[in-house]
Amino acid sequence: MCDLSDYSHPVASGPEFKRIVLENQELKKAGLKVTLPRVKILQILETTEQRHVSAEDVYKALLEAGEDVGLATVYRVLTQFENAGLVLRHNFDGGHSVFELSRGGHHDHMVCLETNRVVEFHSEEIERIQKELAEAEGFELIDHNLVLYVRPKVSKE
Repeated sequence: MCDLSDYSHPVASGPEFKRIVLENQELKKAGLKVTLPRVKILQILETTEQRHVSAEDVYKALLEAGEDVGLATVYRVLTQFENAGLVLRHNFDGGHSVFELSRGGHHDHMVCLETNRVVEFHSEEIERIQKELAEAEGFELIDHNLVLYVRPKVSKE
């Protein structure tokens, strides 16, 4: 393990950074070496208010924190995280990919076509109907991905 005692990190430094490294056992469990770029990117994913972020969003957050991590590194690390099952990549219409931490628990998405905002939702009724539709056709529903494309409702005042 590397010596972190002299490392200055704008987001987390000293004992805080050591704690983050120690807490990121998921990197090791996923077969990934704990490196500073991986820890920094994972920390951003864990602390961002948005649950769905693009590689560019992560890169901008790193720049704002004074980190020297290139955009190519961000893409590479996010792909490694995806392959290891730490994050999910969503390729929504409009050509943008977003990433979210893989925290278990199924949910679906609404994507605003005007703002690209992603909203998670879960409906037991929708889940039940999808299962019934599959069964009516002689199938067992294994998994699904439901994305609703929306736009802000126009007020008729």
